Amino acid sequence: MKTLSQIISEYNAFKSKGLKLDMSRGKPAPDQLDLSERLLTAVAANGDCFSADGTDCRNYGLLDGLPEVKKLFADMLGVNPSNIIVGGNSSLNLMFDVLSRAMTHGVADGCQPWSKYEKISFLCPVPGYDRHFAITEFFGIHMINIPMDANGPDMDLIEKLVSEDETIKGCWCVPKYSNPTGITYSDEVVERFAKLKPKAKDFRVFWDNAYVVHDLTDKPDTLKEIFAEAKKYGNEDMFYEFASTSKITYAGAGVACIAASESNIKRILGWLKFQTIGFDKMNQLRHAKVFKSIDDLKAQMRAHADLIRPKFEVVYKVFGELLSEYKDVSWTKPNGGYFISLQLPKNTAKRVVQLAKEAGLVVTPAGAPFPYGIDPDDSVIRIAPTYPSVEELETAARLLCCCVAYAICEQSQN
Repeated sequence: MKTLSQIISEYNAFKSKGLKLDMSRGKPAPDQLDLSERLLTAVAANGDCFSADGTDCRNYGLLDGLPEVKKLFADMLGVNPSNIIVGGNSSLNLMFDVLSRAMTHGVADGCQPWSKYEKISFLCPVPGYDRHFAITEFFGIHMINIPMDANGPDMDLIEKLVSEDETIKGCWCVPKYSNPTGITYSDEVVERFAKLKPKAKDFRVFWDNAYVVHDLTDKPDTLKEIFAEAKKYGNEDMFYEFASTSKITYAGAGVACIAASESNIKRILGWLKFQTIGFDKMNQLRHAKVFKSIDDLKAQMRAHADLIRPKFEVVYKVFGELLSEYKDVSWTKPNGGYFISLQLPKNTAKRVVQLAKEAGLVVTPAGAPFPYGIDPDDSVIRIAPTYPSVEELETAARLLCCCVAYAICEQSQN
């Protein structure tokens, strides 16, 4: 194992290069975006602006979305098209809106708006998605950390908390290739979610299935479909599911959806008619013309995987070469999604991020995968390998490993 002085010498060598590297966000790389260029001419090529049911997409109408796009999302998620509402370009926007309406109008008949309660709480599996936590914090909702393991969230703890505490109104979930660990919920975890018996009858699970088709290997994870399972227990109203094409086509100009029970769809549409006359049907039509079936979409995702997989592999290679000797250092190797979670010894993550920044590498802030930006152990860093080139990633990974070694060796001498 290298001495601190050797590590500092290596670190200074990196620092002298004037690097400008970024692994902070899960963005598609330009070559991934190039896969969707045909979207730009999908409608103009033949001038056909009509959906499958004859709707003129240049005009008002179809608040719940084009039939062919509803079917595409339904096939992605394994639900009925009647249980889909197609929105704009952002599933996060749909989540924000659902939560906002819950605050102002409640989620079910006979239940008061969440804002009327003296205190409400959300369960937050951690490490998790920082933007979920930012939404809940924005609305002043108390957040409760729920530990994750290889199967998903700690269901013993979730079952206990929701059965005892009526102030708990919701739970965030990324059930497949969870951000940032890459974990997919086991069948048992999905089943236990489906049969929860919360004390609060207006408890809702926000099932953000962002990576449902984002497989990286030829042995992808499988996720049990939540609504079919929940229906067995009369709990289908408990779930809102979200997905989008943000990392399938264009991250800023894709299409998003919400899937829900029949009664929840009716309720949401009743609210939406006051919010908008309709979402961007021309963009929905472009997607429908490019992806005429789920098979077309799967082919697109195989092309994405071919571009992304080498980037994950180079990070694994460098981490294996340079970090294997360090105790309490580990990293996930997901079968899909966009992230790698790097687990470090306690009280070192912030120092690693600081060292990396000073040497020209930006990574996600330590604490970001936790509510309020506070990692109680200061030990997790989310790695986003998709945007940089393979060559840049190798340099970035080696620099990050140097920073990890620096922080660990420094800590051992204090």
